[in-house]
Amino acid sequence: MLNKKIKKILIGTNNKGKLKEIRSLLPKNVKIFSTLDFNLKSPNEYGKTFEENSLIKSKYFSKKSKLICLADDSGLEIDFLNKKPGIYSARWGGKTSDFTKAIKKVYRELSKKDKNWKNKIIKARFICALSIFYLNKKITCQTGKVEGRISLEPKGKNGFGYDPIFIPNKSKKTFAEMQPLKKYKIDHRYKAFKKIKKFF
Repeated sequence: MLNKKIKKILIGTNNKGKLKEIRSLLPKNVKIFSTLDFNLKSPNEYGKTFEENSLIKSKYFSKKSKLICLADDSGLEIDFLNKKPGIYSARWGGKTSDFTKAIKKVYRELSKKDKNWKNKIIKARFICALSIFYLNKKITCQTGKVEGRISLEPKGKNGFGYDPIFIPNKSKKTFAEMQPLKKYKIDHRYKAFKKIKKFF
């Protein structure tokens, strides 16, 4: 545990969408650094869970930068596809993590499993594990999730990743159709952040 509030932190991600969202969640008085400030590439993610991969990143980036690091590992689980893509969510987009490709793959896999999948409600969830690490010390790792379903087609221009195909429960809009600030208040990242905000 830390004895005082965090005033300076590295956000351990090379994903611009995640960086923007995490930045919006942190208090304004926290000085924020990104991996670009240190020219850091992402480490190999060999974990079997979101939590393990989040900790791999926060530990790696903290050691490299000598700063406290907050890192995220998140992804989409689709029940009909045995919880895939899961921890491989970004990798479904190939080497460049192209989410247009990844979304096409989701629809392809759904059709492969059942060509009438559009007549079903395809339950899914977004999961986010946020961890804080300082050099060799794990400070915390917390998880948030949001339940929903897969849309019949991609909709909306906001957000990033799988946002155009995910409709959260109690909504008719995909995450990509929502205003970013509205999405930030209900999504998996926000739910995980609520559990760690006492450190800031």
